[in-house]
Amino acid sequence: MHTLRHATFADIPELCALLAQLFGQEVEFVADAATQARGLQRIFEAPDSGDILVLAEDDRPVGMVSLLYLTSTALGSRVALLEDMVVQPGQRGRGCGSRLLKAAVECARQRGCRRITLLTDGHNLDAQRFYRQHGFAVSDMKAMRLMLD
Repeated sequence: MHTLRHATFADIPELCALLAQLFGQEVEFVADAATQARGLQRIFEAPDSGDILVLAEDDRPVGMVSLLYLTSTALGSRVALLEDMVVQPGQRGRGCGSRLLKAAVECARQRGCRRITLLTDGHNLDAQRFYRQHGFAVSDMKAMRLMLD
């Protein structure tokens, strides 16, 4: 039986393992447990900055999604950036991702967000199809990055 809950500090090792799976699929990121643990800890220490939801089996995370919060001047309100959506391979195809995503959308609504934005790899057609099935649409906006280190 899967339970949906907010992640805690105690989940950090399992969350880092999930992130390693996710970053193994993405071309722009490299898994580094210490770096990911530091990022997760920062979110936990500033709860107004984001939420991390997990789908757990026997209280161990088998999937996760992160929401980070910003203020949009275009909308004059809070918005969310959906990050780090991942489900263990053995749990896929069972509705786990849909359950996590629906919970993330509801969490963002409860936090007063008027928009959720996400990025997905251009070649990850399965992820793009999944998000479209849940109401997300391709934006004309183009992601650009400048690494500062």
